[in-house]
Amino acid sequence: MSETHFGFKKVAEEEKAAHVRGVFDSVAGKYDIMNDAMSGGLHRVWKRFAVAQLHLRPGERVLDLASGTGDLIRL
Repeated sequence: MSETHFGFKKVAEEEKAAHVRGVFDSVAGKYDIMNDAMSGGLHRVWKRFAVAQLHLRPGERVLDLASGTGDLIRL
């Protein structure tokens, strides 16, 4: 059995994905609130700016990979 690092501890390689998933599951419901707290709400301005930089026209499509909460898609 080979081991890898997960934070400050070693875990079996085949268990790491479950640990990572657990971390994401534990923060997913509070993700936007955490971003608001950490950035003072500025992350919402950054996202609007990022979308504006695309200069999208009606009918154009965008693929948002790893969209997280999907808030960029809504914008």
